[in-house]
Amino acid sequence: MERQTKITVEATINAPVEKVWKLWNSPTDIMRWNSADPSWHCPSSENDLRVDGTFKNRMEAKDGSFGFDFEGTYHTVNLYREIAYTMADGRTVNTLFSEVEGKTSVITVFDAEQENDPEFQKSGWQAILNNFVNYVESAN
Repeated sequence: MERQTKITVEATINAPVEKVWKLWNSPTDIMRWNSADPSWHCPSSENDLRVDGTFKNRMEAKDGSFGFDFEGTYHTVNLYREIAYTMADGRTVNTLFSEVEGKTSVITVFDAEQENDPEFQKSGWQAILNNFVNYVESAN
């Protein structure tokens, strides 16, 4: 088996970790920020945030031309600190949260898939994370 390429995306959010965690995990909020491009959206989200719990986010082009379910099963959930899961295709994702002086760092490391260039994957995941930053910082 070939070694899986790991990709890292990260951001610092001007908000406390409790708020970041809530907006990261609430299906209502996920549907508002979870897209890499304005031509896409997330019309549905289910999230059972616990070890062995599952999530499913529907990702669709707004014009209806394409869509897919992004889903997985959690294997690590440490409140305000870490979430790790395995996606339906067997790849793993680990996200770390840490707060310093009211700002929260979010770092996600994920296994690259084989179909698309790793830089393309990184830019897509980073765009979603940047949307999340903007969403959190604009939420009251």
